[in-house]
Amino acid sequence: MRNLTDTELAARVAQDIPDGSYVNLGIGKPTHVSGYVPEGREVIYHAENGIIGVGPTPAEGEEDLELIDASKRYVTPAPGAAYFEHADSFAMMRGGHIDIAVLGAYQVAQNGDIANWATLDNTFPPAVGGAMDLVVGVPTILVMMRHINRDGSPKLLRECTYPLTGLGVVSRVYTDLAVLDITPAGFKLVELTAGNTLDEVQALTEAKIHT
Repeated sequence: MRNLTDTELAARVAQDIPDGSYVNLGIGKPTHVSGYVPEGREVIYHAENGIIGVGPTPAEGEEDLELIDASKRYVTPAPGAAYFEHADSFAMMRGGHIDIAVLGAYQVAQNGDIANWATLDNTFPPAVGGAMDLVVGVPTILVMMRHINRDGSPKLLRECTYPLTGLGVVSRVYTDLAVLDITPAGFKLVELTAGNTLDEVQALTEAKIHT
């Protein structure tokens, strides 16, 4: 089967973000999306630690040690970028001032439920971070994730088994194998990664994929 790399997946997500959108990028894989704004579009990326106007990752050796995003990843400022305190950043998220959030996830259910925070972690204390604020304050939630876990078990489920971040909030899921919309009927196929078949992807998905 053909699996998109993280950079290929980030570029695919970026293709669907409309011109003029204000977008929050979640921790992990979603942070790469800011490096793939399609030509001719202006997208304003928001980092919850207090930046509006996040640009691409800096070249090695050109990092500003005081300029990082919520993933502790070095970033560059886009033209017109602004900085502000954490409280103002969360007010933007909760107040409906962000158009789209791109989040990672451990699990997504066919009805749009999302589970994306760790309960056991040896590096960081268990915490939701800003995800719960994003899923209630941002109207469009896109998920960017691997289709299956490392052990081969599915991440796209009939019902989530992990603690939930939000109920019925996900609009679309982008995985390394396919793009799927959340509809009243469940997961609906938008596209397959080139070289994959629906039967192959369905075999790795617990919930039914509709066409």
